[in-house]
Order: sequence, then structure tokens, then C-alpha cells
Amino acid sequence: MEVKAGTGAGEILRSVTAAGNERDFVQSLERGFAVLLAFDEERTNPTLTELATATNLSRPAVRRLLLTLQRMGYVTSDGPRWSLTPRVLTIGQHYTATRAMIDLAHPHLLRLAEATGESASLAELDGNEAVYVARVPVRRIMSINVAVGTRLPAHATSMGRVLLAWAGPERITRYLEEAPLRSYTARTVTDPAELRTVLSGVRGAGLSIVDGELEEGLLSASAPVRDRTGAVVAALASSTATGRLAPERLRKEIVPVLLETAAAISTDLGYDPRPVPVKRDGFY
Repeated sequence: MEVKAGTGAGEILRSVTAAGNERDFVQSLERGFAVLLAFDEERTNPTLTELATATNLSRPAVRRLLLTLQRMGYVTSDGPRWSLTPRVLTIGQHYTATRAMIDLAHPHLLRLAEATGESASLAELDGNEAVYVARVPVRRIMSINVAVGTRLPAHATSMGRVLLAWAGPERITRYLEEAPLRSYTARTVTDPAELRTVLSGVRGAGLSIVDGELEEGLLSASAPVRDRTGAVVAALASSTATGRLAPERLRKEIVPVLLETAAAISTDLGYDPRPVPVKRDGFY
């Protein structure tokens, strides 16, 4: 399975919308981020030529960007090869520091992992992918190293389906029109009409369970996390392997704890599930 942490650098440059034609759009900044994001699991110490190929930029342009990033302290070179420095972590740290939800959710993720003996994760929707924003791993259950910042295809994951299911009809339609519904296993839902039906079922059930669609043997369940307005702002997931837990046991043993934890996080975020009384004739 080829799922990487981070958005593809070339993909960023190809996905420039009308904003790229606007007077206030800074193309050099976009290209700088493209170079940073070209460093991934396959290119941990790339050469200038490899970065130019990955970003679809010329070698002179990539060289200037690398030297600028080196001067800022984000990359370093060892002969012809380049690597990221720990300073790039500060970008994510600033994001985490401004997200009260992550701080509020972390103790709940710990309790969920302890109660189930399985990994607990929190994700948000970014573009066509579900992005891990918090995670408590118990054991490695996937062929890739999943960590905060890892991006997974929304259509093939329980977290992504929860986030899409409550994203609204227009967002779902746009996703089905734009997202590459790639098949990762023989079970992956890739038909747009079928996926739309699946998402409707997720809303009706209040959760999503995905069995072996992203990777054979991977079983996960996710539930929505809501803010004080009732909007779904994240998906909480518990993931395991089918060799340890059958889907039936997941529903019986894991799902109740998952739903309880998602409700607790939502409550901490200010969500009140009780209906607001309707005022009639001067009385409540």
C-alpha cells in the first residue's frame, strides 16, 4: 500500500486553483512549501535533481528555494543530498498549540486506548484526505508508520467516511467528482454512487466501520466529534487487526466505548445533545 505522510509536492503545484491567478497569490511561497513537502518516507535525503523531479520545478528554482530554506534553518545539506532539520517540527507545534481540541481530546484518547487495548486516533478532513491530528498507538497494525500528520484517503477509511458523511451534500458531491477513488484492496469502495450510499448509512448509524478496505486485515471504527454548535469537527477512531478482533466483537466490545469517548470529547468542546426548547405562546 502506498500511503504517505504529507501531501505530494507535485500535487500541490498541480492543484493551484483560481487563487493562483489572483494578484495576492505568492507563487514563490507555494513552491517553497512544495519543496518542503517533497521530503517524505521515500525521499528522506533527496538530491536537488530528485526534488526537482518530485516538484515539477526546474533545478535552478529548486536550488534557490533550498538555499533560502537552509538559511532559514529548515533544511541542511550533506554534499549533494538534502534533509529536513528539526525546525520544521515547529510548524506543527504552532498548529497543535492553537488547537484546544487536541489538548482536550488527548486524555480521552489515552483512556480509550487503555480500555480497548487498541490504538486511538483523532483526525480532521483536509482536502480529500483524513489527517491524523492526535494519536495514541498501542501496537503497529499497518504497513506504514502512522503518526500525527499522516494523511489517508477519506473514502477508504472509517475516519474519512465519518468526516465526509457530516460534511454536507455539496462537499460530498465535490469529493465524489474530484477525489481519486483508488482501490487499495479488493474490498475498497470505488464506485461514487456506492460510496454516496455508504456515507448515508454512516450518518444513519452514527458511526463508520471499515474492514480491510485500506489494507488487508485492518479493521477500524470511527465516531463523530462535535463542537458546541453541533458541527462535526473531527473523527475519533479505534483501530485493530482482524486477526485479533472480528467485526462482530468490534461492534460489541469497542464501539460502545468509542461512542462514549466521542461524546465525552464533544461535551468538553461545549456540545450539548439535548434539544433546545421551543418557545410557544410565551412559555417554554
